[in-house]
Amino acid sequence: MAINAANGVGANGAGTARPMTPEERKVIFASSLGTVFEWYDFYLYGSLAAIIAKQFFSGLDSGSAFIFALLAFAAGFIVRPFGALVFGRLGDMIGRKYTFLVTILIMGISTFIVGVLPNYASIGVAAPVILIILRMLQGLALGGEYGGAATYVAEHAPNGKRGAYTAWIQTTATIGLFLSLLVILGVRTTLGEEAFVDWGWRIPFLVSLALLGISVWIRMQLSESPAFQKMKAEGKVSKAPLSEAFGQWKNLKVVILALIGLTAGQAVVWYTGQFYALFFLTQQLKVDAVTANLMIAAALLLATPFFVVFGSLSDKIGRKPIIMLGCVLAVVTYFPVFKALTEAANPDLAAAQAKNKVVIVADPAECSFQFNPTGTSKFTSSCDIAKQVLANRSVSYDNEAAPAGTPAVIKIGNDSIPSYASAGLSADEVKAKSVEFNKAVADTLKKDGYPEKADPAKMNKPMMVVILFYLVLLVTMVYGPIAAMLVELFPTRIRYTSMSLPYHIGNGWFGGLLPTMSFAIVAQTGNMYNGLWYPIIIAGVTAVIGTLFLRETKDVDIYAED
Repeated sequence: MAINAANGVGANGAGTARPMTPEERKVIFASSLGTVFEWYDFYLYGSLAAIIAKQFFSGLDSGSAFIFALLAFAAGFIVRPFGALVFGRLGDMIGRKYTFLVTILIMGISTFIVGVLPNYASIGVAAPVILIILRMLQGLALGGEYGGAATYVAEHAPNGKRGAYTAWIQTTATIGLFLSLLVILGVRTTLGEEAFVDWGWRIPFLVSLALLGISVWIRMQLSESPAFQKMKAEGKVSKAPLSEAFGQWKNLKVVILALIGLTAGQAVVWYTGQFYALFFLTQQLKVDAVTANLMIAAALLLATPFFVVFGSLSDKIGRKPIIMLGCVLAVVTYFPVFKALTEAANPDLAAAQAKNKVVIVADPAECSFQFNPTGTSKFTSSCDIAKQVLANRSVSYDNEAAPAGTPAVIKIGNDSIPSYASAGLSADEVKAKSVEFNKAVADTLKKDGYPEKADPAKMNKPMMVVILFYLVLLVTMVYGPIAAMLVELFPTRIRYTSMSLPYHIGNGWFGGLLPTMSFAIVAQTGNMYNGLWYPIIIAGVTAVIGTLFLRETKDVDIYAED
């Protein structure tokens, strides 16, 4: 193979020691900035999930509305692998540059429409339906975006520097989230909470139109990647990248390994550190949204440089050991870390849970699955009513079996509150019983030290930032080196297609469904920490499979034909 002077790559794939060229800086800056804006668009929804639940799913009870809003959030992730197939194929056939120009247009326009979409009160069920369609369009676009940007930068990078160069792309998701939080906080504090919840939440979505214009202009300045240009000049562009990537076992087995042994674990660590932590603060620990967003933003600001640190380190010691260590640390530390977060953010709640544990004593046969996203299930048994009352108050509880036919009882410390069954009662009787039961539970929780909200004066804010910083640091370990590793696992002619699918199944399905699955587990079991089992199990599987079966790639020649 001839020497590629622009990239310092020779026939053996060896890199030359030299500083970054102006062209490479331009490639990294333009690719990263456009991708930041695209992630900003995508994560606005997640950052505003609680408000969107009230705006578009107001026909449901508050608990189901929030979970359904998370499902709509997840819809964008579910379709990401399909976007990876569609745009990955285009990227391998017509080029990297033009493909991610299309994706950013789809993303930006869809985001803007969310900002002007009438809510449930205005157009009824059409509002959440249109919202979900727009989320799916965003997911399709993002499915083609990341693979294009990562491949594009990697194919401009000299050998021995791909981890460092592509790590800048890895920062974009976090910076996009950080930017979305800053814009939301700015608008929120300027307008005030009431106006923001009513209509001000739309402004961050509308801002995306300006960001779209900037992003498209920047990307128009870029030239095609040298690896793709070389392949095209030699007439080696794949005519059927999908069948080559997934129809041949030689490549398909690498795709499967990349999914199970790499991206699935990376995804759940990413979403636990940057989204589940935020939802946990606001929903379970009852920290006000502004404070929670500020804490997350501070952690992101402190940890973001470590994407580049770990990306650069992976050029020296390898991608695999860093990623696997991040997964193992997540498995070992998540439970104690989130319990420490409870003590720092809401010490009154932690103290009440330790001193006056909440237990539901009920006949297991009376207890239904608590996940009710459509609001159509009517809970009438004494167990279900008791669980729903506690869930609506975000109270963590344990379950204890009672003899068959025994009405459910909520035990709070030394106090016991009998529940009731609503079957066979008139509407007036149900209402009266509900008011009486809710008041009894609320009064007892208050007496036994359970706070309605986290007290800002009692928060250990430095410790909160330290804990959240640690969670994001794990994100940088698993995410910083992963773009380089995915690029290096696959040949140039089918690289965009091959790397995009496992990345977006891992991040779109395993990661994107994490908030929904974790909160559904919490709703069913009652214990607010049980949602952590979802990321712990998946990260554990990735650590085992990746360590045993995935090869190290840092010295791979990405210009080789096979």
